[in-house]
Amino acid sequence: MNYILYDLYSILLEIYILLNIVVLLIYGVFFSSTTAAGFPILSANLSRLSIQILLLSFCLAIFQEFISLISWNNFLISDNFSYGAQLIVLLVVISWLFLIFFYSIQQKIISFEFWILILLAVISMLLIVRAYDLLSIYLTLELQALIFYILASFKRTSEFSTEAGLKYFVLGAFASALLLFGSSLIYGLTGISNLNDFSKLFTGFFIDGSFISIGVRIGLIFIIVALLFKITASPFHMWAPDVYEGSMITITAFFSTIPKLTAFSVLFRLLFSSFFDYIDWWSLTILPCIILSLIIGTLGAFTQTKWKRFMAYSSINHIGFLLLGLMTGTTLGIFSTLFYLLVYLVTTIGTFGFIMSLKHCKYPKVYQSRYLNNLVMLSITNPVLASTILVFLFSMAGIPPLAGFFSKLFVLLIAIQNNNIGISVIAISMSCIACFYYIRLIKSVYFDKKIYWPILFKVDKSTSLILGLSSIILIGLWLDLELLTSISTFMSIL
Repeated sequence: MNYILYDLYSILLEIYILLNIVVLLIYGVFFSSTTAAGFPILSANLSRLSIQILLLSFCLAIFQEFISLISWNNFLISDNFSYGAQLIVLLVVISWLFLIFFYSIQQKIISFEFWILILLAVISMLLIVRAYDLLSIYLTLELQALIFYILASFKRTSEFSTEAGLKYFVLGAFASALLLFGSSLIYGLTGISNLNDFSKLFTGFFIDGSFISIGVRIGLIFIIVALLFKITASPFHMWAPDVYEGSMITITAFFSTIPKLTAFSVLFRLLFSSFFDYIDWWSLTILPCIILSLIIGTLGAFTQTKWKRFMAYSSINHIGFLLLGLMTGTTLGIFSTLFYLLVYLVTTIGTFGFIMSLKHCKYPKVYQSRYLNNLVMLSITNPVLASTILVFLFSMAGIPPLAGFFSKLFVLLIAIQNNNIGISVIAISMSCIACFYYIRLIKSVYFDKKIYWPILFKVDKSTSLILGLSSIILIGLWLDLELLTSISTFMSIL
C-alpha cells in the first residue's frame, strides 16, 4: 500500500492536470453549439482556464514536498533535474499562453480542442523529463509527437498547415521507428531496459569488438539519431523550416521552445547516466552534427526572407552550441548546456512575442508580419518595440553584456578546457558570421526608409508583459548571474 501511495504522490502534478483536462473536455462538449457563434466565447474561457490550471500546477509543484525517488516500477524518477525541468516547462508554457491569449482571439482559433491538446502536451513533457526506462521514454515521446502532429496541421483551412502536419507526421514516424528499433536492439542484447540497470551493467564495461558491444553501439546510434531529429540538429533538420513555416505562428513558438528541453533531458539521462563509459564513442557520433548544425544554421539563415524560416535556422545554430556543451561529458558541460538552454528559452519566447506583436493595419484588416523586411522604419513607428528586438537579436548574436554572451562564453570555455579546440574555433567563427545577419536586421529597424510609413496595430497587455520581462532578464542578468547559474547547478546533479 505504501508503494502505491508513493507512486501516486510522485505523479500528483500530472494527475491534477489530467483531471482538469477531463473537466474542460466535458465543459467544451456540453457548451459548444452547432453554430460557430458560441465558439469564440468558449475558446476564450478555456484559454483563461488553461492559464489558471497551469498557474495552480506551478504552485502545487513549488509547495509539494520534494522526495527523491524512483517510482512506478522504475519507470519514472524524481530528482533535482526532473524537479527543475518540470518547473521550467510550466513557466515557459504559462509565458507562451500569455503571449497567444489575445492573438488566438484575433486569429479566430475557436476550437476548444486546441487548449485541451496544449494541456495534454504539457503532461507528456512533464513525464518525458522524468522517464527512466526505454519503454517510458518511447511512450512519452510518442504521446508528445502525436499531439504535435495535430497542432502542426491545426489550421485546417490552410494547405500550408496541412502540408506541415503531414511532413512532420511522415518524418516523425521515421524518427520514432529509429528510436524503437534502437531500444529493441539494446533490450534484445542485454535483456534490460531500465536506465539505472544500464548504468550498473556498463560501468567498467570492456568495449571491444564482441557481438554484444557492437550491437549496443548500433542501437545507441539509432536512439541518438532519433533524439537529434527531435531537437532539429543537422543533418536531421530538413523538416524544421517547412513545419515552422506551415504551422501557425503560435504553434511555431511552441515547437521552438519546450520540446528542446524535453529531448535534451532524455539525452542527458542516456548519455551521462547509462552509457557514460561509451563517451569516447558517442562524443564522436555527435561531433559531425555539431559542426553541421553550426555551419548550416548560420549560412542557412542568410538566404531567408521570412520570420519563421529565419527562426528555424537560428535555432539549428543554437542547437550546435547546446550539443557542444553536451559533448564534453562533464558536470560542467551539463551546467553550461542547461544555462544556454535557459537563456535560449527566454530569448526565443521574447522574439516570438515580438513577431506576433508586429501586425500591420490596412483598414479594415490587420495582417500578421511574415517577412523580415517588415522591420523597416520600426524605430520611428514604435521605438519601444524596436528596442526590444534590438535586445533579443544582440542576445542571440552573443553581444556583451547581454545574457546570450554569457551562455556562449560558458559553453566555449568548458569546451576549450576539455581540449575541444578545433570545434570551439568553428563555433566562434560561425558566431562572428551570424552577427552579420542579426546586425543586418537591426540596420533595417534603424536606418532603412520607406516612402509610405507602415501603420502598426497596438500591442496587447499580456504580450507587452512577456516582452518586458524577457528584455529585463536578458539585459539585467549580468548584474547577478546566480539567477540562472544556481538553477543550472541544481539541475546538473543527475
